[in-house]
Amino acid sequence: MRVLQRVVLPVQRDPDVVGLYVDAPVVWGRGRTEADGPATRRSTTRTGTEVRITGRRGVVVPAGRRVSFCTYFNAFPASYWRRWSVVDRITLRLRLRGDAIVSVHRSTGKGLTQRVSQLDVDTRATVVREIDLPLEPFIDGGWYWFDVVGGDRDAVLDGADWCADVERPQGSVSIGITTFNRPKFCVEQLAAMGEASDVLEVIDEIYVVDQGTNRVEDHPDFPAAAKALGDRLRLIDQGNIGGSGGFSRAMSETLDAGRSDYVLLLDDDVTVEPEGILRAVTFADLARTPTIVGGHMLDIFHRSVLHVFGETIARYRWWMTPAAHTFLGHDLAEHPLRRTPWLHRRVDVDYNAWWMCLIPVDVVRKVGLSLPFFIKWDDIEYGIRAQKAGFPTVSLPGAAVWHVPWHSKDDTLDWQAYFTERNRVITALMYSPYKRGGNMLKESLFITTKHALAMQYSTVELMLRAVEDVLLGPEHLHESMTTKLAELRALRAEFPDALAKPDIDEFPTVKRRRPPKRGREPVAPEGRKAMVKTALSGVLRHVRPVDSFPQRHPEVTVPHVDQTWWLLSRFDSALVTSADGTKAAWYQRDPARFRALLQRATALHARLAYEWPELSRRYRAAIPELASPERWRETFEAAERPGER
Repeated sequence: MRVLQRVVLPVQRDPDVVGLYVDAPVVWGRGRTEADGPATRRSTTRTGTEVRITGRRGVVVPAGRRVSFCTYFNAFPASYWRRWSVVDRITLRLRLRGDAIVSVHRSTGKGLTQRVSQLDVDTRATVVREIDLPLEPFIDGGWYWFDVVGGDRDAVLDGADWCADVERPQGSVSIGITTFNRPKFCVEQLAAMGEASDVLEVIDEIYVVDQGTNRVEDHPDFPAAAKALGDRLRLIDQGNIGGSGGFSRAMSETLDAGRSDYVLLLDDDVTVEPEGILRAVTFADLARTPTIVGGHMLDIFHRSVLHVFGETIARYRWWMTPAAHTFLGHDLAEHPLRRTPWLHRRVDVDYNAWWMCLIPVDVVRKVGLSLPFFIKWDDIEYGIRAQKAGFPTVSLPGAAVWHVPWHSKDDTLDWQAYFTERNRVITALMYSPYKRGGNMLKESLFITTKHALAMQYSTVELMLRAVEDVLLGPEHLHESMTTKLAELRALRAEFPDALAKPDIDEFPTVKRRRPPKRGREPVAPEGRKAMVKTALSGVLRHVRPVDSFPQRHPEVTVPHVDQTWWLLSRFDSALVTSADGTKAAWYQRDPARFRALLQRATALHARLAYEWPELSRRYRAAIPELASPERWRETFEAAERPGER
């Protein structure tokens, strides 16, 4: 019997994540249980009333209490196995002792639940019980799970596995971690993998592609983490060529080594649930066709929150979006799996972000490495390219990492805005099914205008440089990998809105020369007409001269949560805080710069629309060369630093 998914408990004593593993009040600790002694009348005086976690695999359920494994990490996502794997029946294998009542349940794609089986166990010694379960009813969605109830004495679950009778070999994986000046996160991740000895059995190598100046190997905890991993760990010192450069290096090294069936890409700023690595490898082993297997994102700051469940591309807009019928930021502690119908639908995706993504080596051989995008849209483009070549992506429930959520970053405003715009346009040129990208160009011009109205001139300049570079064609992409970031940082330094400071008192005092008219503060425009009217009045305001007073004093302080274009467009200057709450920048209205940026934006988008057919042809034709290992090796050589190993 091949183990598809093991029941696991939290690695650490962390109350914030318990609801992802078990649905019951819990405590930690082994201690003596009623199951270890002779049968007695029902009593809770010695063991308490809470379910007790006894290790990574076991729990004690007090007499009369119930624990449910209808949870994110321990329910079995039957619909995904039904749709994408060769498995047609599964077996729930339980190791039990004490007086236990086990009930097995399933859900439908509508979120309705049914009890499908029950068994009783009353024994002092651990016994193994198996329940055979079909996968036929799960074509639209649904999960299996089980509950354990303590009878007259405590029930002890020593372990449980979801298994299948299949004959396919166990695959192995190489892991690629791209890191840039986050040694603490990276070392903690390596240590977690080193402690999971059973997970290490499927890992051939771990490539840490260190592109920063604050090196992983210099962290005080690195020697212990490295010792636990032994010769599986390899550090690669490389100049900063972004996420796509680091992950492509991991793909290339895996290809060259020729040992692994898969390469698993992991961000450096994540906390991984090690069991997810085993689950991803197993799912890929048993997939009907070579399949990319991705993990979900949980919020590292609010650890019970499922931040992203699945993603697709809105083709007409050409923008990433949550998959149909899914929602961002779902708190599983407040709204668990059992009571969340949309989580029971099977979700199909176009791609999985590279915070955790397993790619079969066969796919890499056939479609190539990442495109040289540096950062942003590299994972999206790869998923779409693989999809067009016949290789699906599955975002697998129960495989996940904790990651910094998007709302805690300013990556649509800082230097990353260049790569977001450039790479979005390039992927639309390559894959959009609509003439001239559908609504993408119109939306891009609108977003550019919004940033200009918000006095975010550095962001507008970066976006326009991105469009200008797209118009150059695909030939510049590899060459710019080692130089573009420095250019962008120097460019941003010329703009006041990019000069952030950690203390608001470092700026002049916030003052208004005149109070708001009739005491009315700006309110959000409601409806399309109001939105257009606000935008037009904002444009008219921004072309008028600015007097000296708002150039000497910011008029208002605007928290990051309120920094909308329609609000900022009402002022001549404002202090605006960052997404992470660590700094602020002084936005200042500049009529001459505003006019120049809008004129360039209009002209560039018109030119891009005109040249779209020819550019689309050129970029599509360039994909094989841009993604080839041979071309990437030249870029790796250009990014070499002394002492590479």
